[in-house]
Amino acid sequence: MSTIYDFEARTIDGQTVPLDQFKGKALLIVNTASACGYTPQFGGLEELHKTYGDKGLVVLGFPCNQFGSQDPGSNDEIAQFCQLNFGVSFPMMAKVDVNGDNADPLFKFLTKEAPGLLGTTGIKWNFTKFLVGKDGEVIKRFAPADAPAGLAKDIEKALAG
Repeated sequence: MSTIYDFEARTIDGQTVPLDQFKGKALLIVNTASACGYTPQFGGLEELHKTYGDKGLVVLGFPCNQFGSQDPGSNDEIAQFCQLNFGVSFPMMAKVDVNGDNADPLFKFLTKEAPGLLGTTGIKWNFTKFLVGKDGEVIKRFAPADAPAGLAKDIEKALAG
């Protein structure tokens, strides 16, 4: 598999989505959690969605419960939480594992293409972000502490590319 377009994901309501439907768009893929210190980043991610969505950015949130059990709810509960508390209108996907033997194949690909510090492939915490170019190539990995607003220059570059 050579690009993001070789994968599919499930939406939070259970529909299978081939990622090749996003060809020509830049993607920001984020592993999220509803009860994390970084949870307020949903607001910043929504702002990125509103600011750059018409220009070709798609934010995709993937809930994950692997870090401190900070997203224990069902997909329905997570969807309601994101909508009620942060007005999330970008696509939320079904809960996944991002590390280990049961890691979603998409995240295995993302971490291989954009390793973390010192080449580590594991994701360290919630709200790790991956920017994917319009060609389906992984451009950059951002740490959980990187605020969404701080990604604007990289997103603009991806959209221009």
